Amino acid sequence: MSSSSTPLGLIAGSKALPLVFADEARRQGRRVVAVAFEGETDSGLEQRVDEVIWLRVGQLSKLIQAFVSRGVTECVMLGQIAPKNLFDLRPDFRAMALLLRLKEKNAHSIFGAIADELAKDGVRLIEPLEWLGPWIPGCGYSAGPALTADQQESVAHGYRLAREIARLEIGQCVVVKDGTVLAVEGFEGTDACLERGGRLAGSSGGAVAVKTAKSGHDMRFDIPCVGPRTLQTCADNGITVLAVEAGKTLLLDRPDLESLARDRRVSVVTVSG
Repeated sequence: MSSSSTPLGLIAGSKALPLVFADEARRQGRRVVAVAFEGETDSGLEQRVDEVIWLRVGQLSKLIQAFVSRGVTECVMLGQIAPKNLFDLRPDFRAMALLLRLKEKNAHSIFGAIADELAKDGVRLIEPLEWLGPWIPGCGYSAGPALTADQQESVAHGYRLAREIARLEIGQCVVVKDGTVLAVEGFEGTDACLERGGRLAGSSGGAVAVKTAKSGHDMRFDIPCVGPRTLQTCADNGITVLAVEAGKTLLLDRPDLESLARDRRVSVVTVSG
């Protein structure tokens, strides 16, 4: 493990996860140098880290040089980049060469190639779990109403399906009701999948959502996470259960999430194989 005096790099996408990480890393005494992306990263990150370098998506050479010039030898990658920006990006020569080498262009192949490029310049991409462990619940976690027998059965059914679509790298979330698959997450993301599945459940609601990670999921690139916003989306669309994979899903703003689960009567549980 690196000395606490060595700066820790953060490649920061959107949403709250980079902020959560930055707070915990600095609480543990690490100096954090972040690369942030225009139009993506929350500007509030500037108050949570020691230094921020703002770039456009696709500026791989500048990203790597930002870390190397500041003595960063380890970094983490957290947050999301909007799909439209991945397709609209203007890659520099190094990013273009990387993309041309890839036979398959999915999240793990692209991020794996970025990790390889970082390593060429002495920067190792590592898992952030050392700093995020307190926010990742294990088996037996629950918030909100206790599950009925029917809901437990739907969770088991949804978990089997979610594992399969994750294995195929389609998505990580499914919405089911009464043994029927209502929605499968694709390119549109989890929230849109929840909205579509809840709508298809009809006015009576009662749908169950399950979010998982694929077998061998590389936690350096993508930690499945849910928070109050996800739970609010469930509540607004008649989804009464949100099940997430134990030990592999981060709960953002857990006190607010648990309060919302009680108030809106949406069950949040962990599930595992």
